[in-house]
Amino acid sequence: MNWTKLRRMAISLPLAILAACLMIGINEYGYKQTNQSLTNLTHAYDTRNAVSSLMKEMLDAETGLRGFLLTGDENYLQPYNDAIKSITQSQDRIRGLLHSSPKSMQLFVPLSRSISRKTAEMDLSLRLFREGNADALKFVMFTDMGNTDMSSIRELSQKLVALQTQEASAYHQNVQSSVFLARVGVTTITLIGLLAFYLYLRQHNMVERLHKREQALQLEERSRLEQLVRERTATLTELTNHLQQVREDERGHLARELHDELGALLTAAKLDVARLKSKIDMVNPEVADRIKHLTETLNSGIALKRRIVEDLRPSSLANLGLPTSLEILTSEFAQRSGIAMEANFEAVELPDATELTIYRLVQESLTNISKYAKATAIQVTVHKYPTYVAVQIQDNGEGFDLASIRPNSHGLAGMRHRVEAVGGRLTINSAIGEGTTVSAVIPVGTTTVETLTPA
Repeated sequence: MNWTKLRRMAISLPLAILAACLMIGINEYGYKQTNQSLTNLTHAYDTRNAVSSLMKEMLDAETGLRGFLLTGDENYLQPYNDAIKSITQSQDRIRGLLHSSPKSMQLFVPLSRSISRKTAEMDLSLRLFREGNADALKFVMFTDMGNTDMSSIRELSQKLVALQTQEASAYHQNVQSSVFLARVGVTTITLIGLLAFYLYLRQHNMVERLHKREQALQLEERSRLEQLVRERTATLTELTNHLQQVREDERGHLARELHDELGALLTAAKLDVARLKSKIDMVNPEVADRIKHLTETLNSGIALKRRIVEDLRPSSLANLGLPTSLEILTSEFAQRSGIAMEANFEAVELPDATELTIYRLVQESLTNISKYAKATAIQVTVHKYPTYVAVQIQDNGEGFDLASIRPNSHGLAGMRHRVEAVGGRLTINSAIGEGTTVSAVIPVGTTTVETLTPA
């Protein structure tokens, strides 16, 4: 009997030692792998956020410069100057984050060059404007170099963000692999512990405590990772809402500037032409034709200004309500495009932000139809139900394959985010040769972070 006990002890003790060694090794390896993967994951997120900030700074610089060139208001140069200073710092930060990644550097180097060319082009435009060299400024502004550089910046930054997202996904997969390996190790060690328990009962308590401790560590680690993902998701959502709000505010500000400043200039010029007509010899056919052409040009400029202001910030939405604003929008679109339009808008009372969301949804859908659909007929409807509003934009155009849409398509992604921001749901149905239907269901009385500022 004693000999049997000694044999069991001789077998169970090495098994217990082996189990303990395996537990320590797997735990240490899993900790190092998880820690390294989390570090790499954080690095990838930081790089992606830095690239996004760089793109925002480029857009701020371009918007500020355009505002200054259009209005001559020095206040527009403040965001331009701030953005130019931040662009260099952002590039240095991204370069520091990517110095150990040759594949990412292959994208960042041409991105940095395009940014340098774009900032040089903006600096040249600003200098020519200050020097009053209008001909050279027009030449710079009407060349495609600036648009080419900006398109290159967008494309390269999108590729860089996509690469970082891919790497982040790989690091996240590594974390899952480490957790899976730890689970496999725990299972194996548990079996060894059961065998050791069968051979030597006094080792049971120790193995059980180690097993519970490992499970607690895994649960704590998993909870921490889930919390981290929730926090990052909330941060990105908040940033997206903020950028959307900034965009609407900038549109409203630009619309007011165009309406007040450019509108006053065009009206004054038209009045001056009217005064000239009474003081010059209109019998001369050449003079009469010139005056008539100048008047028509000014009228066209005033109409163009009004259309741009309405596109930027629809004043009719605040003054006339959503149904009338949509009727104006669809009517003007039908006149410009020559596409047959059928519209049915029921009277609805919604928060200002929800009305703006519906207006932008219809506006963006019509823009997409004019660019890509090659449609000959469009149907736009807004129906009110007791608890929600249904919006539908349908065309008989070429349609497209829904599977071919990239997840990061900005136009559709922007529309979807707008609708979801007010608690709604966006659905797109399309097939090649069968047209496209964009549908949105928006709850009544939902509020969002946007506010509608009167133009």
